[in-house]
Amino acid sequence: MLIERIEGKWIDTFVDVFTLCGVQPGEVCAILSESQSRQVNVNLAELALQRMGATPFHVVVPSPRQTAIVPVRSTGASVALGGLDPVIGALASSSFVVDCTVEGLLHAPELPTVLAGGTRILMVSNEHPELLERMKPDPALEDKVKAGVKLLMAAKEMRVTSEAGTDLTVDIADAVCGGGWGYTTRKGSISHWPGGLCLCFPLPDTVNGRVVMAPGDINLTFKRYLESAIDLTIENDYVVDIKGTGVDADLMRSYFAAWGDREAYATSHVGWGMNQAARWDAMTMYDRSQTNGTEQRAFGGNFLYSTGANEKAGRYTQGHFDLPLRNCTVSLDGTVVVDRGVLQGELA
Repeated sequence: MLIERIEGKWIDTFVDVFTLCGVQPGEVCAILSESQSRQVNVNLAELALQRMGATPFHVVVPSPRQTAIVPVRSTGASVALGGLDPVIGALASSSFVVDCTVEGLLHAPELPTVLAGGTRILMVSNEHPELLERMKPDPALEDKVKAGVKLLMAAKEMRVTSEAGTDLTVDIADAVCGGGWGYTTRKGSISHWPGGLCLCFPLPDTVNGRVVMAPGDINLTFKRYLESAIDLTIENDYVVDIKGTGVDADLMRSYFAAWGDREAYATSHVGWGMNQAARWDAMTMYDRSQTNGTEQRAFGGNFLYSTGANEKAGRYTQGHFDLPLRNCTVSLDGTVVVDRGVLQGELA
C-alpha cells in the first residue's frame, strides 16, 4: 500500500525536475493549488524550491462547485481559477508556476493570459509521488519529441490505421502542433510531468474516419482497460456514432450523453506517445485515487485520440476522453512515424 507522506527521495525528484526547468536561486515561484489538490505534491514542490534557494509562494483557491451531473476527471481544463483577475495576475507576473490543480491548466481558458506574462508553467499531474519519481523526465527525450513536432509541423495530413479497423484522416496543414518532454525552460510555455507526447490541435472540420478501440486499449477518463471493442465514427471532428456491445461501449455512450453538450463529442487533439520509459500496463498497479493516467497517455508508440476542449478550434467543455490506442500505424503525408505501435526512425 502506498502512503502519501514527505519522503526525502521525492524532494530530490522535485528538485531534479525544477532544475531541468531552469529554476534559479532567488527566483520567485508560484505554487498554484486548490483545496482538493494532492497535498503531498504541493508540499514537495515547496520544499524542493526552498532547497534550491528559490522563493516560493502559494496561490490556493477553493475547488469549484460541482456543476456537472457526472464526475469531471482528467480534463486538463481546470476551472479552479474561475476568471479571477488577481489570481491570474499573480501567476502571469511569476517567472515560474508549479501547477498542482486537480485537473491542470493545459486547456484552461485563462492559460493564454497567464502565459502572455512570460511565465513558464510546469503542470504536475495529479499522480502519487511514487509515479512521479518513476517517471522523472529524461533530457534525452527532448530532442526526440522536438523531432516529432517538427515532422508534424511540416506535414499536411495525418492518417492513422490499425488491424482493429481504425482509419482516421486528419488535415493538419494549419493545425497548432506541440509536444512535451516533462519540463520547460521557455518563457510563455507550459509542459506537464510526466511527459512524452507529440500532438496537434486540429482546426474545425478537419477530422474524419473511424477510431476502433480494441480490448486492452484504455479509456483514461474511466481509468479502465477495455474488455470489448468500441467503434467510433467521426465526421467533421465530431463523434457521430458509437458502435459496440458490453459495458465499455455503454459507459462511453452514457458519459458522452450526460453532458448535453455537442462539444463534448468533438476532437480535442491527436498525436502519439514518445516516452519509452512509460508503461501501458502500469495502471494496473495503482488504485484509481493514486493515478491520473498521464503515463498511459505518453507510452511510446501509442496513438492518442482525445475528445473535448480544443482552444485552437474555439471549443471549451469539461466533457473529455483521452483514449490511448495500441498497435496503430501513424503516417504523415505517407511517411510512417509509428508502425503498428512502434516508433520509427529518429523517433525511436
